[in-house]
Parts: sequence; structure tokens; C-alpha cells
Amino acid sequence: MSAQAFYSRWARLYDPVSRRIPGVADVRARTADALDLELGDTVVEMGCGTGANLGYLRERVGPEGTVVGVDFSPGVLDRAAEHVAHNGWRNVHLVRGDATRPPVAESEVDAVLATFVVGMFTDPVGVVERWCDLLGFGGRIALLNAARSRRPYGPLVNAPFRAFVLASTPGKRRRETPAHELLDRRVEAGHAALERHCERTVHEDRLLGLLRLSAGRVL
Repeated sequence: MSAQAFYSRWARLYDPVSRRIPGVADVRARTADALDLELGDTVVEMGCGTGANLGYLRERVGPEGTVVGVDFSPGVLDRAAEHVAHNGWRNVHLVRGDATRPPVAESEVDAVLATFVVGMFTDPVGVVERWCDLLGFGGRIALLNAARSRRPYGPLVNAPFRAFVLASTPGKRRRETPAHELLDRRVEAGHAALERHCERTVHEDRLLGLLRLSAGRVL
């Protein structure tokens, strides 16, 4: 099953789970805050999924700002569109496209958000660098991703986390590298790329150390 088909198939289950896991809503709000958005800004979410972050972004740019959600999976975009229509968000727009090569004009974007996406990319460094290029000097970017906890009690929470990663990863063929290890490497590489290209403003581990938030302004 392709990644697009996988996420489309599970969109209606993933949607409530992504919104109701204890503590995740607070982390999503904190991530939106880390972008330091202003009223009237244009913010693009790369890999917006079913739209769990769109409301937080819209609150911060106001009705005069613009929120664009990009995702490659039609099923999750359909679910996101339901939320947008239900809330009457006329300044929230959804685009089916490849977040690794976003269909967005460079001069029109003030900020980029990506949550739980960087670990999916085979070249996370190249993708984050393209997002920074899209933003240009002073543009704001925030990444939120899941990875194994590095805290002293990590072994207690990492075992169920590994099971979750395996269950939520498309394609169950045998891999040379376990899914959770591959995820860790990609997340680490993506966040390191942000730090190289930005003046870091935020770097935090949250939710028992399983969630990593990095944000900054492009140099």
C-alpha cells in the first residue's frame, strides 16, 4: 500500500487520535506560538494532515492573514476540508501537493510549520533547507516531531513508542533499519538542519521527552 493510500485509509481514525492524545493539544498550541506569528501573516503548514493545527495558526494570523495547508494524501485533505468548512474559515486554504517541493510562491510566505512530518522524508536535510530557502531571511520556521525520549526514564516510554511507530508506518516490508531508529535519525537530521540555517529561538523536549520542538528565524 502506498503512503498516500495508507494515510487516506486511516484518516478518520487518525483525526480524533491526533487531536485527543493527552497533552498534544497544548504542544500544538506551543508550536504555533513558537512561530511568533503576527496578524496578517501568511503561514504554510507542510504536511497538514487532517488539519489539527489549522485552527491554532488561524487564531494567530487573524482573519486578515492566510493559512495554507499542503498535503499529498487526498483522504486526509478531505477530512481537513470538513473542519475548514464546519468552522467557516475563509482564509484557510488546502492544497494537494508535495511538501518536499511545495507549490507556494517564495515571496508570499512569512512562516512554515511542519509537525510529525520530517521523519517521513528520505532526505530531511534537503527538505528543511528548501523550506528555509522558500522563506528567505527573517522567515520563521517551526518543526515538531516525535522521537525516542532521551530522558533518564526513557526506556519506560520508548517501548510503547516503538510499537506505535511500527503500527503507524506505511509499508510493513522488512527493513534493514527498524522504523523507530530510522525515525530518530531523520528527526535529528531535520532539526539539525534548522539550527544550521536559523537563529534558534526555541528548542524544547515535551511530553515525556517524546516530542521535539525547534523553531527559529532564517539567517
